[in-house]
This record gives sequence, C-alpha cells and structure tokens, in this order.
Amino acid sequence: MRDGGGEGHAAALTTPRFRFFDIMQIYRPAMPSAPRPQLLLTELQKRVLLHLRIAGAQPRIDLAAALDTNSATITRVTQQLVALDLIAEGAPLEQGVRGRPSVPLTISGGGGWSVGATVQPGWLELVLLDFRGTPLLHDTQPFDDPDPRVFARTLDARLRALVAQHGFLRGRFLGLGVAVPGYALDGDLNRRAVVRRLSGWSDIPLAETLGDVLDMPIWIENDATAAALGEYYQPGIIDRFRSILVLFLGHGIGGGLIAARDLFRGDHGNAGEIGKLFPGEMLRPSGIDLIDTLRQAGVVIDSLSEVEAMLEPHAALIATWIERVAVQLEQAVIGGAVWLDPGAVVVSGALPHSILARLSARITELSAPRHHGYQAPVPLVLPSTLGSRAVVIGAAMAPIHAVTAALP
Repeated sequence: MRDGGGEGHAAALTTPRFRFFDIMQIYRPAMPSAPRPQLLLTELQKRVLLHLRIAGAQPRIDLAAALDTNSATITRVTQQLVALDLIAEGAPLEQGVRGRPSVPLTISGGGGWSVGATVQPGWLELVLLDFRGTPLLHDTQPFDDPDPRVFARTLDARLRALVAQHGFLRGRFLGLGVAVPGYALDGDLNRRAVVRRLSGWSDIPLAETLGDVLDMPIWIENDATAAALGEYYQPGIIDRFRSILVLFLGHGIGGGLIAARDLFRGDHGNAGEIGKLFPGEMLRPSGIDLIDTLRQAGVVIDSLSEVEAMLEPHAALIATWIERVAVQLEQAVIGGAVWLDPGAVVVSGALPHSILARLSARITELSAPRHHGYQAPVPLVLPSTLGSRAVVIGAAMAPIHAVTAALP
C-alpha cells in the first residue's frame, strides 16, 4: 500500500531465463522498453470495450447510439473485436416485431488473462483474472521476506504449480502486475521508497530485479493505486461513477484516485500520497497500527490475516481504534472530496469487511456537519467488497486496463 505514494508502470523485461511463456505457449510480441498493451486497438475499439464494461451487454444498435456513430461502423468494429475474442455475442433478443432479432454483445473472458501479485503483512497473495476481470484463481501463502528476489522466486514456483494444476490457462497472456507499498523516487516509477517491512525493495530498479526471475511484461503499481483500479472495475462502481477516491489500510495508509475513468498519478507518480498527513511519529490509520494497538494490549498477533479472530474477544479495543481512525480518515476524505469531487470514496484494506463497513459509516457521520447547507451532491463513503484482494485484483487489472486506456 502506499505508506506514501503514487504508482507507476515499470520497464518491461527481456531476460530469457524463465520460460513461463514457452510452457504456456502464449502469444508474446517483442517487449518494448516499457509495458505496452499486448493488444493494440483503435480508439473506437477501446471505446466499445469500455462502454460494454460500464453499461453491460448491449446490441449493436444501442452501441452505435451511445457512441454516436453509424451502424455500419459499429458492425465492422464489433466483428473485429469478436474475432479477437474480446467481446462475445449473446443469445438473440426477441423484439416482438418483424425483422432480425438484436444480438447483445458483452465482454468476453477469453480475450486474455493476467496475473496480479503483492506482499501483504505476513503473506504473499496472487490472483489470475480473465479479460472480463473475473478471478480465475486466488491464492495466498505465508511469506515474510524483505528480499524482492525471494518474492520473485516464490511467485515463479507458485505460478508453475498453478499452471501444472490448471491446464485451462492457455491463450493470450496480457502481463503481470506487482503492487508495491511505496512511493516513487525522483519521478521514476520503477524506483520506490518502500515500507520498512520490505526494506529490500527500496531504491532499486524493481522491474529489472524481478525480471531476473520473471521473464514477462510487468507493471509496477503502488498498492493503493492498484486497489483503486481493482475497486473501480467492480459492478456498482464503474457503472455509477466516473471518479472515485480509494483509501487503503494495509502496511500503512495510502490513497488511489480514478479521475474521469483513468488512473490519476500526478506529475511525480505520487498522487494520493496521504501518508504525509500522518507522520511516522504519530498514531497512523493503518492496518499495522491496529496490530501494534492489539500488541500493546497484550494480544499475540503477527499478521493482519489474524484480525478476524480478534473481533469478538477484543471488541471494545477495536471499537476504540475504529473511532480514532475514522476521525483521522475523515480529514483525508474531506480534502479529497474538495479537490477531486469524486462520486464515491471507497474504504478498502487488508482488514475484515465489518471493520471497513464501520469505518465507512462513522466517516459519513463525522463529515455530515461539514455538508450542512451545501446543496450539491457529496461523495458516498462505501466499504470495499474486496478487502485485501483489491490490491492483487487491481494489480492484475493493470495490463487489462492498458488495453483500453489511451497511451500517455
């Protein structure tokens, strides 16, 4: 997560040692110096895909109207996307009138797949998504090593095992997204100052380092930015809001921003660096801070994955922590709402959903007096439905998102 900062996609890798692609017989073009989409689409093709993600299944006639283009053009473009297996035709709809029934189009899962991975406090987490963004596999295992090379080797071994177990993972591989809890240094999105727990990741060329083991297109994302991407593509979010602010509580406290349906990173790659609001000597609204709070009360706990079991036996202590953290986060929410004017603020993190829901409700209560007399809409404060998985899902969405995103 972003104990501070923004994010970035990293340089792609060309080291030939890891033959994952050969094993999978996956389409793989020559990789440029930075990750680029494995599929190069026209702007209209991108608009069709994005519209279908937002609106759901639609027939061609509705697509043409929504995108303000003619039916012949939409027919040609959608045929191209069907040939690429990026969209699929559904069962014809009965119209009740003479003529050909309309055929709804929808995003196809077979258009490609991607991997997202990150190190949570105490475990390594990864997910495999299809082109729809639907998780194919979600996997966790204990992990607590600060060396990124160990992370890469562990991920390498796990991917090999998953490939051996699941033969359906054949087809177009779009890339690997790795979420990192740190902010970009000197505007270089590939070099980061990372939280103390992962000290070995700091100020090194991460894509090249991971590429000594993993030979594939790699996107390096700040974990809060990755979480924002994962949260945004969820039903009930992408179809309701053009912009959202995501607060992620994990190693530290971070923010991610989606503005006008795209990641907003800022000039230095560190937009959402709300960790600066809570210097290290202060109590911080983070998952690690909750662990420290429990430990100071004599509770034996090593990982955020153990918090769920602490909810009932330590309810009063956790309630006090939630109240304090809600007050802290409300300041960040108000600031973000004033500048970004998002449709929603999503409270996310490697915490049980019940804690995220209570934080969201309390932040809403605390911010209500600030809106007194204000007649325009204000952002909803919503709990994440993904929890800690928002990071890996968002990391895996990075290569998929790049397919429809405009090039910088």
